Amino acid sequence: MLTPPLPTLLVIPTGVGCAVGGYAGDGLPAARLLAAASGCLVTHPNVLNGAALYWSDRRIHYVEGWALDRFACGELALAPVAGRRVGLLLDGGIEPELRARQLQAAEACRATLGLAIGPVLVTDVPLGVGLSLGPSGSSWGTLERPDVLLRAGEKLVAAGATAIAVVARFPDDAGSDALAAYRHGAGVDALAGAEAVISHLLVQHLGIPCAHAPALAPLPLDPQLDPRAAAEELGHTFLPCVLVGLSRAPDLVAPKDRRASLGAEDLGAVVAPAGALGGEAVLASVERGVPLIAVSGNPCLLQVDGAALGIPVLPASNYSEAAGLVLALREGLDPGALTRPLGMLAPESAGLPSPAPRQ
Repeated sequence: MLTPPLPTLLVIPTGVGCAVGGYAGDGLPAARLLAAASGCLVTHPNVLNGAALYWSDRRIHYVEGWALDRFACGELALAPVAGRRVGLLLDGGIEPELRARQLQAAEACRATLGLAIGPVLVTDVPLGVGLSLGPSGSSWGTLERPDVLLRAGEKLVAAGATAIAVVARFPDDAGSDALAAYRHGAGVDALAGAEAVISHLLVQHLGIPCAHAPALAPLPLDPQLDPRAAAEELGHTFLPCVLVGLSRAPDLVAPKDRRASLGAEDLGAVVAPAGALGGEAVLASVERGVPLIAVSGNPCLLQVDGAALGIPVLPASNYSEAAGLVLALREGLDPGALTRPLGMLAPESAGLPSPAPRQ
């Protein structure tokens, strides 16, 4: 008899310099391994998005970050779909040639992958994306015209889109020291915070899967490029992975909706970097009693660990160990029985009152 899946939540925060998952798609190997170990993995787009690269796996649920938090809190459930029509929302601030590149990427996904894409809408004014860094060094961003973004999303839904891929024009910063450091394997993804703002706004407003791809001018060749940054420099657009991910992203439904097939109560494990345990999805899962696997081999700018929060964790030094722990939980094994030394059971008093003496 096959062991039933153990639905597992994989969280890798964006824009905080995670060694694994801090670049475009470099969290994919970990996600694939955890999907194989669990049989069912829920994670967010920045783990899976590899610019022109992607990996389609029906065991992996592609859930935008705001919706993932609501799912973990028990406010949303997931309903798998066979496929969906992905509307394409293009920022009016994208130059004509760069806009044509985005459209060609969408056409390629239609012709080679058979994805249902459209309608396409260009905003009437630029969205006005701004980039910044927080006090901790994590990336953040601003949007001058959120009203324009939301209005365009409403029009796409009215025209038949069941998911939305957004391409916004991001500021070019080709000569900056921060970008050079990032391309060489240090620092944070300066785009990630602003991307999260855009996708959070749309999903919260529309209640359907949405994800973002930035529009940027191509960078000059760098022969010393860190392998984790290579996926971002293969072409003129980041759009293909977003279109593939959204094409089978699950519906976001109320927990009691008859279509719901996966809810927070079904989670059997949550996996996160050991220093980034303060997010809403992780804490909500811990509150429900879901085992938390903390991966120390994925350092980031944050240092919010189990000791700081006073919560128990199952430690893993890397994602291979994390997958082993997930598999142990799936098989009903006590992870503590796999380590040595194996402590002895210590009987405790039940605290019952002594019997009254006989008269």
